[in-house]
Amino acid sequence: MKKWNLQKKTFLKYLFCFFIFFNPVKSEIIFSGAAVITDGDTIKISSNKIRLSGIDAPEIEQTCKKNFIDFNFFSLKKKYFCGKLSKKKLLKFTKNHIIFCKVEEKKDFFGRYLGTCFKDKININSWLVKNGYAVAYRKYSKNYIEIEKIAKKNKKGIWQGDFQMPWEWRKNNK
Repeated sequence: MKKWNLQKKTFLKYLFCFFIFFNPVKSEIIFSGAAVITDGDTIKISSNKIRLSGIDAPEIEQTCKKNFIDFNFFSLKKKYFCGKLSKKKLLKFTKNHIIFCKVEEKKDFFGRYLGTCFKDKININSWLVKNGYAVAYRKYSKNYIEIEKIAKKNKKGIWQGDFQMPWEWRKNNK
């Protein structure tokens, strides 16, 4: 009987160690604090740069066009810095709030964490796409495609006029 209990205890210890060290579930890192806005899809909490995953916002130098006169078959478009607008809207949305970010352990090419951030219970990544200040970054995620379709249909933000997708703009301008 004693031998069986010893084997059982040993087995349970090995099983416990297996689940601790070989857990297939990704571990999650949480950052929280006041956010410093770098651009429309990157924030900094303390010294941690976080790239909002699954979305792509226009670059700071990027311009878009918006209709400002629209007659039946005639329209005039005005250029504006849509990247600066995206940053400004994110800054206003997060101002005076504690931001929580769930990030992955791995970092992107530029050394930024990839994550989803929240203001209270509002998903900031989703909010940016919903309001047309960013688009779904289909190359890396399918999470925000449906929200983007709604923003496009309702002509929110950059969807009010003409623009180049941020990844295309970077390819042609950087």
